[in-house]
Amino acid sequence: MLEAVRIREELDKRRAGRKFLSYYPDTGPLRRELYQKHMEFFRYGLTKPERLFLGGNRIGKTEGVGGYETTLHLTGRYPEWWPGARLTKPWEWWASGDTRETTRDIQQAVLLGKPGDPSALGTGLIPRDAIVSTSPGFIPNSFSSVTVRHVGGWNNTLYFKSYDQGRKAFQGTKRCIWLDEEPPLEIYIECLLRTAAAGDDDNGLTLATFTPLMGMSDVVRSFLEAEEAEGKNGPKVVVMAGWDDVPHISEDEKARLLSSIPPHQRDARSKGIPQLGAGAIYPVEESSFVIDPVPIQPHWRIAYGMDVGWNCTAAVWGALDKDTDTLYLFREYAAGELHPSVHAAAIKGKENSPRHPGVIDPAARGRRQDDGLQLMQDYCDLGLNLTAANNVVEAGLHETLTRMTTGRLKVFNTLVRWLKEFRTYQRDEKGRIIKKNDHLMDCTRYLVNSGLDVAKAPVQPKPKPDPLSLSPGMGGGSWMG
Repeated sequence: MLEAVRIREELDKRRAGRKFLSYYPDTGPLRRELYQKHMEFFRYGLTKPERLFLGGNRIGKTEGVGGYETTLHLTGRYPEWWPGARLTKPWEWWASGDTRETTRDIQQAVLLGKPGDPSALGTGLIPRDAIVSTSPGFIPNSFSSVTVRHVGGWNNTLYFKSYDQGRKAFQGTKRCIWLDEEPPLEIYIECLLRTAAAGDDDNGLTLATFTPLMGMSDVVRSFLEAEEAEGKNGPKVVVMAGWDDVPHISEDEKARLLSSIPPHQRDARSKGIPQLGAGAIYPVEESSFVIDPVPIQPHWRIAYGMDVGWNCTAAVWGALDKDTDTLYLFREYAAGELHPSVHAAAIKGKENSPRHPGVIDPAARGRRQDDGLQLMQDYCDLGLNLTAANNVVEAGLHETLTRMTTGRLKVFNTLVRWLKEFRTYQRDEKGRIIKKNDHLMDCTRYLVNSGLDVAKAPVQPKPKPDPLSLSPGMGGGSWMG
């Protein structure tokens, strides 16, 4: 019996020293196929040197994303299914958080085990048998660095840093970096410089994992704007994940947590959507108006707002339910640097919908009024049914906001680009609208301001009578004609 106890204790000890092996199993309720957003983030490591994981609370962004990937790169113990980058030479790493205390209590604990307990070293994600040495830190129970043995035969060293040390603490040589919690922009830029390739060197990696409680901050905006401008072709990518993207939070737990979170933080903490700041033009939680698509009823009145420009021509379609005075935004279009004939064909779409009326800004993105009207005529000649929109800005913004806050504006969650623009649609410190990446927002304002006045229900084709259904005396005479 004593031998059995000793064997059990040894097995428990070994399991505790290889915690990372329990993540993302092939089968079971926590199998990796249920963590699609996490897998997406890992895959982008093959092509994107800068990655941001915007995650709600408790979805595993620190341990299951940042800590897990950092452990794989430090040790080289990649599982067979691993879809991301595999580092094949020594690298120095930084793991960074808000303060020395939070870095110790979160990142150090995740990677190495509970601080202050010598027997716990190696019970974090980094396997016990891979830890070569540690160096003491500047506060109690902390480490300044850990040296890790890689399966390739070399050692990698990871240094713990904190943002409260200031920008100069992040100067130095080339690194790979994991930033947990949002850094100040100046520190992020300093870190980015540490990962840039020099000569024939490879780029390092920058992983950022945090809940966006600081709203549309400079760091968050830099990622969203880069992705907006370059799509998936640039060096940056952002993956947004919430409670509905993980299997380990039950519906009851979601409801309990949500009830305890202030309303203005709910989208950030549950969905990873940046918390609305004071400068937001529409300070409304997305969860209050973003919905799954619903069928557009035949009697609903349809129109679209259109914004034109060489860099981006855009349109947003809305369907108005007159019975409830609710406007449903159900379709979007945005493309740049194309001839008007291409835009017109795309806007008409497969259903060839010039019968859907549209409204367009007569000033046409900075042109003179007469030039804008001529461009509108050009689109009309290409088959679009357009009239000039009322471009009163503040009144249009007020009416749109009123609809949002009273439940009379709904947006299909399939309008991905619209939602991206909504999240960055803000005023500057002087109260002026930031005119950048706002084409679909302008379309929405045109639609609310003017489009609802011209919206029409689609003309339904009259069904052809079935001769066999006609009988004498039943409207149409004899079926024999």
